[in-house]
Amino acid sequence: MICAVERREETGVNLVCCDMKKEQFVTELQDGDRFDDLFLVKNVKLGETRAGKPYLVLTVMDKSGDISGPVWENAEHLNSLCRVGEPVRVKGSVQLYRDAPQLKIDSVDPCPADSVDIGDFLPASPKCRQEMAQDLQDILRQVANPHLKKLLNYFFNKSHWWPLFQEAPAAKTIHHAYIGGLLEHSLSLARVAGFLADHYPGVDKSLLVAGALLHDIGKLTELERIGGAIEYTSGGRLKGHLVIGCEMVAEAARRIKDFPQELLDQLQHLILSHHGRLEFGSPTVPMTVEAFILSLTDDLDAKMNQIEQLRRKLKSEELSWTEYQRVLERYLYLGGLREQQAPSAPEDDTVPSRRQPSLF
Repeated sequence: MICAVERREETGVNLVCCDMKKEQFVTELQDGDRFDDLFLVKNVKLGETRAGKPYLVLTVMDKSGDISGPVWENAEHLNSLCRVGEPVRVKGSVQLYRDAPQLKIDSVDPCPADSVDIGDFLPASPKCRQEMAQDLQDILRQVANPHLKKLLNYFFNKSHWWPLFQEAPAAKTIHHAYIGGLLEHSLSLARVAGFLADHYPGVDKSLLVAGALLHDIGKLTELERIGGAIEYTSGGRLKGHLVIGCEMVAEAARRIKDFPQELLDQLQHLILSHHGRLEFGSPTVPMTVEAFILSLTDDLDAKMNQIEQLRRKLKSEELSWTEYQRVLERYLYLGGLREQQAPSAPEDDTVPSRRQPSLF
């Protein structure tokens, strides 16, 4: 490992530029391990003890997950060094705190972003984004309502939103919070919505599928990626993605000649009500058949993704109890998720299906 130091002129901060390759990932760290490796700053909070002494809580991440730890010495100085979304070299050890791994940090040194492989730090969807994008296009071609088809084609073909949609996360934390997460989540909802529309009588399939694909469209401006960290924009904090998405759909509908106001109202209702309850951030509750289905399937898909992420971290396929999951408010009895093998090529030279194995 070769280290050099350069000076960040605007702040006077010394950057430690290390010719080193990342070797230890968060999910591999265990109680008692020593480490000296590169991580990305996910969050940094400066606080005070009861005695008035400053301390720092630093959360670092890589593509496998994140981990936190307190820093008791030189907290204010380190607070000026650690910038969200930027790489740092951290030395220390791992210890258990309340049965969860926590960092015991000895030193932190910032590194220039161009000295690291950013792919080591950014989690991404386990599914192929190109294939998911094509699957979404297949769904668009099946939408029967001509006005909704034009609206969807605007967002997912003609506008600048489409490339952003394929890369965007679906959340800052909790579910689908990784590159391609918004595409994965929206596509999953559209598939389930299409099935349920065929299963239950009297459901407007075109409207429901459109709502599934557009329900989180506001996250394209609610969230932004700063380096490797997902953060809220000012507009995102002030209005939230439900209101932003409602506005985006209204603006797009104005581009389409004679777009029915009644149809726009129902589509906007799907977006505004998909959190299901007022206390969960919805300005209104679901009041149509399509809104009920969308709200319930959105909640289901989010929870299934949380469980999938937990299962990917389990080392054994044998069923066992997890730690208490605060977000889900329960313990879970799970086995590790075995990666599905890609099907072998057929003997008759036919092209194998592009479709990914189901999330479920």
